[in-house]
Amino acid sequence: MTATEARASSPKTRVRRPARPAAPVWSRLRRGATPWLFLAPALLLFLYFKFIPMAQAVRMSFEEVRPFLGNTYVGGENYAEIAGSSDFGAAVWHTVVLAVATTAGSIVLGLALALLLEGQTRALWFVRSAIFLPVVTAMAVVAEVWRVMYYPAEGGALNSVLGVLGLGPSEFLNSPDSSLASIAFVGIWRGAPYDMMIFLAGLAGVDRVLYEASAVDGASRWRRIWHVTLPGLRPVFAILLTLAAIRGLRVFTEVFLLTNGGPDGSTEVLLTLTYKLGLERNELGVAAAGTVLLFLVLLVLTVVSRLRRREVR
Repeated sequence: MTATEARASSPKTRVRRPARPAAPVWSRLRRGATPWLFLAPALLLFLYFKFIPMAQAVRMSFEEVRPFLGNTYVGGENYAEIAGSSDFGAAVWHTVVLAVATTAGSIVLGLALALLLEGQTRALWFVRSAIFLPVVTAMAVVAEVWRVMYYPAEGGALNSVLGVLGLGPSEFLNSPDSSLASIAFVGIWRGAPYDMMIFLAGLAGVDRVLYEASAVDGASRWRRIWHVTLPGLRPVFAILLTLAAIRGLRVFTEVFLLTNGGPDGSTEVLLTLTYKLGLERNELGVAAAGTVLLFLVLLVLTVVSRLRRREVR
């Protein structure tokens, strides 16, 4: 047997490399602390301007706040007072109505826009950017523009359109019957482009083979949307429902700028009520109790939505 054959027939010996020495403790600590050093400025700002005020609001909700005289612990009296108030019940009802209306309207309109503007051409990118402008525009500007459009006289912008259609002029924000719907329409107009962008991202993940297979089987466009697109967008719907519901329950700026809760309290929502209780009536403890209740509702909504998303997966 030659040497070459002997080497070929002999089992391969494993070359054992020396074990790499463990990294020093200080090196591992440095690698772990580096991301936190970059996050430290933002975390400090959040701590000072968000988390500390939140903790103080929770503490104030159990006290009778008396500036310059000292606070007095009252237990759950603030919660009982605001929960038993008729204004609080009406504000909660208006908040829920606005949240449901804006959530449903923005999701439906956002999905329709996403289906119409799905594609990769340059013209579609320009149209998407134009439609997305209301989201990045300051709410004060948006509210002022819509206030002008809602001018209740016959020569108003929207009333002129209604006149062409043969419909009578509407008072919009000045009438208790139409003020809440008018604010909801503004929320839908501003929230739909945001939902559209998320739907576009979700549509990119839908398997195109399913569209081709359903088209070969003779499915119409609407049946492909119903049986392929909507099931493929189920995780997107879960995310958008949570975001839109939270956005609707936290509505404040548009109501404050357009009607400030009027006329006759027909658009009073929870945040405008707590704002008035705290800064106009100086009932800071009761106002803090209202914000804590809203926070608990949003927390429960977020946790339930997260659990539902895990079940869907």
